[in-house]
Amino acid sequence: MREKITTLKKNLAQTIVGKEDAITLVLVALLSNGHALLEDVPGVGKTLLAKSLARSINGKFQRIQCTPDLLPSDVTGTNIWNPNTREFEFLAGPAFANILLTDEINRATPRTQSSLLEVMEEKQITIDGVARFVPSPFFVIATQNPVEYQGTFPLPEAQMDRFTISFSLGYPSFEEEVQMLERQLDSTTVNELSPCISLEEVKELQTQVAQVKVSSELQKYIVNLVSASRSDDEITLGVSPRGTIALQKASQSLAYLEGRDYVIPDDIKYLAPSVLCHRLIPSGGRNARVIVTRLLNTIEIE
Repeated sequence: MREKITTLKKNLAQTIVGKEDAITLVLVALLSNGHALLEDVPGVGKTLLAKSLARSINGKFQRIQCTPDLLPSDVTGTNIWNPNTREFEFLAGPAFANILLTDEINRATPRTQSSLLEVMEEKQITIDGVARFVPSPFFVIATQNPVEYQGTFPLPEAQMDRFTISFSLGYPSFEEEVQMLERQLDSTTVNELSPCISLEEVKELQTQVAQVKVSSELQKYIVNLVSASRSDDEITLGVSPRGTIALQKASQSLAYLEGRDYVIPDDIKYLAPSVLCHRLIPSGGRNARVIVTRLLNTIEIE
């Protein structure tokens, strides 16, 4: 499947300029059967990345524009009365997709945000006591504006913990922005992208990623790293056991993307900030990334 991975990266690079790290991180989240949270200012390509990925894997793409008046049923779907059959019929919401983009998720109310908790963890939606499975693979890409912007509702800890990876695209460099302008004149748009991998092949990749070897020494290193976050004086809330599992799965994905069937320490160190920072709450307004970097420099592999 190595050729498929290479082709997928090249396909995404046709529309995403100069963001190799972002492409790698979003693929890490996808192949580890998780979800990704993109925290950044508007207009840097978050939506474009999600749509390009959906086109590349030939998956069903749905987009939710979150607003304060968005209801949970607008996400999951609802039962409606059919006067002809005199029965209730289920009308599926946009959550029934392969790639679900929840744009500006922190503009939705906590009630609507919570409608994603079950489906992100269990890949199913329960309405009126009936559980319905969403298509497989199922991958949520949520975008979030900085919390200091007006009209936002910060995601609770339980919601943040559902995301395998959180990262920022950032502004492009001068050269990258010039290249963006050049591509606007004569380049491939997201709607012109051709699928380069099937949904079945994505599921096969996820199966193979789960078989990547992680030594007991590296597993202990992950646990020591996470445990340190729970007793650190600069952290109010440490990383949960779900975060421990997410870091191992993400490391397996990165190793696979790099063409290896085993995890090395650099995989864990590279991914730790993206996997752990959004799961902990620093005390006294401290920076989570600085804290995680300090822990990486402190904790040694036994």
